Amino acid sequence: MLVDWDPILVRLGPLAIRWYGFFMAVSMAIGLYVLVKHGRRRGYDEDYLYNVSALAIVGGVVGARLVYVLTNLGDYFGPGRNPVEVIRVDHGGLSLHGALLGGALAAWWYIRRSLPGDPWAHFSRLLDLTVPGIAVGYMLVRIGNIFNHEVLGNPVTALPFPRHPVQLYASAAGLALLLLHNRLARGNPPAGYLFWSFLYYYQWWRVVFEETVRDAPLALSVYTNPALGIELITVTQATTWPVLLLAWWMRKKALRDGISPGLEPGPEVTGQDAPSPASWEER
Repeated sequence: MLVDWDPILVRLGPLAIRWYGFFMAVSMAIGLYVLVKHGRRRGYDEDYLYNVSALAIVGGVVGARLVYVLTNLGDYFGPGRNPVEVIRVDHGGLSLHGALLGGALAAWWYIRRSLPGDPWAHFSRLLDLTVPGIAVGYMLVRIGNIFNHEVLGNPVTALPFPRHPVQLYASAAGLALLLLHNRLARGNPPAGYLFWSFLYYYQWWRVVFEETVRDAPLALSVYTNPALGIELITVTQATTWPVLLLAWWMRKKALRDGISPGLEPGPEVTGQDAPSPASWEER
């Protein structure tokens, strides 16, 4: 590590609040605020937005932890390991892909059960509203990784620091993705396009740069440069292509479908007793 910061933000008796958990909570709060604020502008009821957000957050945390543990079993099971660490989310160890999958599945289940009309249209609109929170979360949680002494960069000798500060690289990438999202949003694209664009460009960032300089397990040793701290090909680089292709295809699908990004003007969509998008259009 470049620095040796204390991972504990504050101690309240036996309770220790970590910087990692604090940053994660802040990013969730920001994401919730943005989703509710803009969701209401798109015609959705505030209480409904809080409900679907709560389920998505729970599903996201569970999915993020589950995927991380499954891809790092050696850190939790085996000689000298403590399986109780599996549930210690505050110690770090979350997968963004797992968070997206878990949160999306929870939200999809709730939307299909509670909203009338086309569930995919509702789902796509709400997915777009999660992007700012995801981007901010990526920025802040990577800073939390520094406090937890994790997500290390590869050692490097040709640069003026001993390791690539990959956490700072990733935090800067999160800011760049947020700015790109804001620029795309000004064009008022069809529902779903903003989310899949974010995932598409995030995947390119991971496969081209972050995983190249990150201390990660190799799937195949193709190229190594200790001076520059570069290694190819990591497990993530080998497995990220299906997600990249999926995001590319879904971006195209969003443009073809042309789903309206909002339901305004019209009545708020609140649940089972709300009008369908078709009846709103007739009004």
